[in-house]
Amino acid sequence: MAGPSRSRYQYIDSFLNKPGPTTDPDFVPGGPTTSNLEASKVLVIGAGGLGCEILKNLAMSGFRDIHVIDMDTIDVSNLNRQFLFRKDDVGKSKAEVAAASVTSRCKDVKITPFNGKIQDKDEDFYMQFKIIICGLDSIEARRWINATLVSMVDMENPESLKPLVDGGTEGFKGQARVILPTLTSCIECQLDMHAPRAAVPLCTLATIPRQPEHCIEWAKIIAWEEHRKNTVLDTDDPEHITWLYDKALNRAQEFNIPGVTYQLTQGVVKNIIPAIASTNAIIAAACCNEAFKIATSCNPYLTNYMMYTGDDSIYTYTFEHEQKPDCPVCGNLAKAITVNPKHTLQDFIDSLGERPEAQLKKPTLRTESTSLYFQSPPSLEEQTRPNLSKKLSDLISDGEEIGVSDPAFTIDFKFKLIFQT
Repeated sequence: MAGPSRSRYQYIDSFLNKPGPTTDPDFVPGGPTTSNLEASKVLVIGAGGLGCEILKNLAMSGFRDIHVIDMDTIDVSNLNRQFLFRKDDVGKSKAEVAAASVTSRCKDVKITPFNGKIQDKDEDFYMQFKIIICGLDSIEARRWINATLVSMVDMENPESLKPLVDGGTEGFKGQARVILPTLTSCIECQLDMHAPRAAVPLCTLATIPRQPEHCIEWAKIIAWEEHRKNTVLDTDDPEHITWLYDKALNRAQEFNIPGVTYQLTQGVVKNIIPAIASTNAIIAAACCNEAFKIATSCNPYLTNYMMYTGDDSIYTYTFEHEQKPDCPVCGNLAKAITVNPKHTLQDFIDSLGERPEAQLKKPTLRTESTSLYFQSPPSLEEQTRPNLSKKLSDLISDGEEIGVSDPAFTIDFKFKLIFQT
C-alpha cells in the first residue's frame, strides 16, 4: 500500500513482500497480504502491564483496527511499568488512556477502547474479531473467555473459530500460547499447570494471624461469609475489594500486624504476582509475533505453548500441549476424579477449590437424578444443605457422573467420581 505512512513499516514489508522457506502454501506476497493485515480486527483483553506492550507492538506491526477492553482504572503503582500512563492519568480508565496514548503516536491506527468487564459482552461482540489476544492477570477471566470462544465455534461456519493468543507473566517467568478453540488444547486442558497457591490453615486465619496476607484471607473467607454470604464475591469489583481491605486492615490493627494495603489486598484476593517490566515486554513480543503470523501466514504459528524464565539466565522451551478428551470445556468425556467415599459432600466441595484440575470456588452439584447441593437461591440452598454432612458413598455410587456449575463460568463441568479402594 503506497503512501508516506507505509514507510514506518518497511521492516514489516521485508517479511510480507517475498515468501520464505517456511511460509504457508496459501501465502501471497505483497499487497493482498498487507491489506489483510491492516483489515484484521484484533481484540486485546487487558490494558495493564502486558496489555500496554501488546497494544504498542500491534500498532507498530501493521495492525490498524485494534480494540481493547479493561475494567480497571489507573493506580499510581502502575506507573513504574505500564508505560502508556502518566501521573495525570491516575484514576482514569486504562483502556481509554492506553488507546489514546498509542493513537497519538501512530495516527494511522484506530484503537477502540471499552471500559468494562469481558463478561458483559455477548457472543456477537467477540464474533467480529479475527484474533483475540489476552494479557490478563486472572485465571478466572482466562477460563471465562476460553469457554466462551469454544462455545462460539460452529463447524458449519469457519469464521466462528477465533484464534486465542494468551500471554501471562509471574515475576521472572512467563508463557505464550496459541489456542484454536475445539481444535487444539485449550486453557481448561492446561489448568493443572496453574495450581492454586497452598491454603493457609483455617485455624491460623481465625485465631492467630501472623502475616498481612492472613488478615486478607480472613476477610475473604470468614468475614465475607459472615456479613455478605448472599453476595457472590467479585474480585474485579472495586467496592468488594475496598470492603475486604477495610476488614483486613481492622483485623491487622487488632493483632498489631503492619503491611495491609489496598494493593496487597488485590494481589492476595486475585492471586496476583508482582510484575516485572522486562518479562512483560518479552511475553508481549511473543504474543504479537504469533498474531502477526496468524494474520499473514508468513510463517507457521506456535504449536502451541512457549515457556520463558529469566530468573537464572534466559531460557525458553516450546512444546505441544495435547488436547484432553475429558476436558470439561473442549472435550466430550467426564473428567475422572478419585475421592474418598468416607468424606462428606462438604469435604468434596472444599477440595474442588484446591484441586489443580478444578479450581471451583462456589460450585453447585447435581447428578442426573438428584440435586446434591445448590449455592443459590436461598430456598434451594436450605433444602440441599443437609447433604453437606453426608458421606459421598451415601449420595452417589462409585463411577457416577456429577454435573458442577459455578457462577464464575458460563459452562457446566462434568466429573466422574472414582472411589478410593
